Amino acid sequence: MLYIVPTPIGNLGDITFRAIEVLKSVDLILAEDTRTSAVLLQHYQIHKPLTPYHQHNEHKIIHHLAEQLQGGKTMALLTDAGTPGISDPAFLLVRECVKNDIKVECLPGATAFVPALVNSGLPLNSFCFEGFLPLKKGRQTFLKKMAQEERTMVFYESPMRLVKTLNDFVEYFGAERPCCVSRELTKKFEENKRGTLQQVHDHFNAKPVKGEIVIVVRGIA
Repeated sequence: MLYIVPTPIGNLGDITFRAIEVLKSVDLILAEDTRTSAVLLQHYQIHKPLTPYHQHNEHKIIHHLAEQLQGGKTMALLTDAGTPGISDPAFLLVRECVKNDIKVECLPGATAFVPALVNSGLPLNSFCFEGFLPLKKGRQTFLKKMAQEERTMVFYESPMRLVKTLNDFVEYFGAERPCCVSRELTKKFEENKRGTLQQVHDHFNAKPVKGEIVIVVRGIA
């Protein structure tokens, strides 16, 4: 049995009771970063074996993990924050489990793009989640395609690239396109900056940017 366990994106109080119960019950916890997960586990007094599972080793160990699961072990997969598989490792292991008839259960819980989308004030009836943009290869083609998207668009971005990405959005989507940038969601200094792409670009261009970033942009009218 493999459990996919969402973890808080900032506020440790956002974990569910069920997630804690599962983490206390499994034989092994797989963690994207064992140091990050150790803080959460220590906070909730969860003492279970912890092993790394991330994009640099997942191809090497998924078969071994599948064999252990087939042998009767129960495991929980954690990423640094939010729901595993959403722009984080999980897909390969889940696919391997499905292929080998190993039961997989994903718990509901924290995911950064949901609160960012809901509090953006932009249409929610139809949206698309695009994760992180291509850094170089295919970026221009991707932006041209998304410029014609009618649904509300949701992107993840790093603080170091936020201003550049907003500048690209201004160029390809138009300066007056409504958007919202959310950062440090659920934390003490949470910020949700709403306005046109140009206004939001200028706001973040004028100050240092920290924290995890979600960008929500209205589709073409």
